[in-house]
Amino acid sequence: MSDIHVGAKILIADDDDLVRNAVEKILRMFDYEVVAVDSGRAVLDAVNDEFSVIILDINMPDMDGFETFEALKKINSDIPVLFLTGAGSMDYAIKAINLGAYDFMTKPIDDIDLFHVKVKRAVEKHTFLEREKNYRRNLENEVREKTRELADKNILLEQYSHQLEEATVQVMSTLQTALEEKDMYTAGHTRRVTEYALILGREVALSREDMVVLERASHFHDIGKLVIDLACIQKPGKLTAEEWDLIKKHPEVGANIIQPLKFTERERTIILHHHERLDGNGYPEGIGGRDLDTLTRIITIADSYDAMTSRRNYRRNMNAVEAVAELRRCAGTQFDPDLVEVFAGAVTNHKTSTVH
Repeated sequence: MSDIHVGAKILIADDDDLVRNAVEKILRMFDYEVVAVDSGRAVLDAVNDEFSVIILDINMPDMDGFETFEALKKINSDIPVLFLTGAGSMDYAIKAINLGAYDFMTKPIDDIDLFHVKVKRAVEKHTFLEREKNYRRNLENEVREKTRELADKNILLEQYSHQLEEATVQVMSTLQTALEEKDMYTAGHTRRVTEYALILGREVALSREDMVVLERASHFHDIGKLVIDLACIQKPGKLTAEEWDLIKKHPEVGANIIQPLKFTERERTIILHHHERLDGNGYPEGIGGRDLDTLTRIITIADSYDAMTSRRNYRRNMNAVEAVAELRRCAGTQFDPDLVEVFAGAVTNHKTSTVH
């Protein structure tokens, strides 16, 4: 006798007391726990997950076996169902199988061993289904738990990555500021360009992501000057062709400096192009028009405005009105005309009064 079926709980429904009692006695003889009812409705009232098999008579008043089976399917019962059918009712048996019943048995029950085999196989099927269901449930729970753990780890990794980015930016900014402060002509330039750029960025309603990129690119737009000997900037008079060529290298040098920082890919492009012009006559690549994105166009304006309004040893600095006039004069060739007007409005309305 298989250990699987011992003690299994079986629900029987038959409106014939004699048949019902006989089936119940046979099942108890094979150590099954039995609940016997006399109608289909009683089956629906009694059924629960504790049952391994349901045995249904077909011909019952009020709700027959087929109707009961359909009702069981509606409540998502996956308990195997065996139908009891009278002798000569093979059409019923075929219909039962087509509906999805596990098996059928004829009554009266003449072959007790065959009856037991059918019931035992139904119990084994239910046991298999339960094990599969539990395995699937446990697997889903495990996947859910692993997914949660992975999500937690990803959050920690993102936090660490963000902190590492911030620390890297801070170290580079501190180094750049320290080197800038050694030169009275460049002291504060990066800070002011960053503030001008952010003012213009807010005026044109950049996204939060774009504002972060704009701020970083502004911080490092001149970082290439830190590794180039630009002592020539401090000399009075016009620069030689060689000196000018040296200065024009700083965008490429700056882009190469931050290239290893994979999180600054957009910033690198802006740094490389911050001396390009709308008409394509800038440097180092001579690109223009649509090849210059909005963030690059913003920094170009902010950088040029601060250069014009800051003290230089080779020329006097312009006031705000003069610098805006120069931006407007070069709008369409060097600068984006629409952005120039937005920036001019910000200057006119004293929105940049905290910069200097």
